[in-house]
Amino acid sequence: MTVEAPRTPMSQQEDSVLKKVVTAYSYVAIWIGLSGAVIMYNKYLLAYRGFPYPITLTMWHMFFCAALAIGLVKSGKVQAISMDRDTYVRAIVPIGACYSITLWVGNAAYLYLSVSFIQMLKALMPVAVFTVGCLFKTDKFNWSTMLNMLLVTVGVAIASYGELNFNIVGVMFQLGSIFSESIRLVMVQILLQSRGLKLNPVTTLYFVAPCCFCFLLVPFFALEAGKLASDPTLDLNPFIFLTNALAAFGLNMAVFLLIGKTSALTMNIAGVAKDWMLIGLSVWMFKSAVSGLNLFGYFIAFLAVCWYNYRKLQAMQQSAAGNLQLVKSDAQLSERTPLKTLDEEK
Repeated sequence: MTVEAPRTPMSQQEDSVLKKVVTAYSYVAIWIGLSGAVIMYNKYLLAYRGFPYPITLTMWHMFFCAALAIGLVKSGKVQAISMDRDTYVRAIVPIGACYSITLWVGNAAYLYLSVSFIQMLKALMPVAVFTVGCLFKTDKFNWSTMLNMLLVTVGVAIASYGELNFNIVGVMFQLGSIFSESIRLVMVQILLQSRGLKLNPVTTLYFVAPCCFCFLLVPFFALEAGKLASDPTLDLNPFIFLTNALAAFGLNMAVFLLIGKTSALTMNIAGVAKDWMLIGLSVWMFKSAVSGLNLFGYFIAFLAVCWYNYRKLQAMQQSAAGNLQLVKSDAQLSERTPLKTLDEEK
């Protein structure tokens, strides 16, 4: 009979670190998989399946996500979070408005541009977030970051110049989606975090998805309702649209889980790998034409984004180290300072 040696604190710590790493990579893999699935699925539906209705598709996603989230909350599976009307109007409604625009025009871009080129344009997201953050005073302007952002912009400009199927309408849609998303991200900081609101993935959809659906009703009736009703070739395959909506719901859950269990920076870094994967998938599945200048420009933007993420990681580590040193200093100071007795205080 063999007796196992007791595990040392060091080995337990190593197991804990390994578990955290495996968990983080699992969330990253799930997010990349679902994100890729939704993007390719949406491209297929909008550009190849004969369903050129991005607003309708986005509304369907929001309706499905809202229905599932409401069902989970009302059934008690997920704990509800109370929110007064003023908070909802001031915080959730603006975020919902931006999110609906982001999804709508982002999906509309698939009608005009290849998935590969859209992923290249998405490299501009840090530029947009930094610019909007500086305007709203949530980010501090500095020239080193600005030069970094300019390098990203130059790379994307070169990639755009080399795009074989360049379409200005599609580019404007995608840029609009990026700009709207950057405003939404800053609003989340200002309107939710400042109020101390902490929403889990389900409650986020519970509050935001119905709001998005309502906002999308206006452009739907103005732009797509008539065309949809008179489309003789319309084929609403229940299986396709149900699985598409399930993937969208899963992606929304994965985004919030990834940020909650890791960090937004982890998501940004993983997004770089995801973009390269989607470029390859787009070429393979949809035979998207990619030129050498395309790839050269995107590679410049890719390196600039990697450098930006690295600098953010360094800043976070320095901040954490500074906070730890401050805690240690306070602890040492308290140890050196003797506690006064009641008689001494008198």
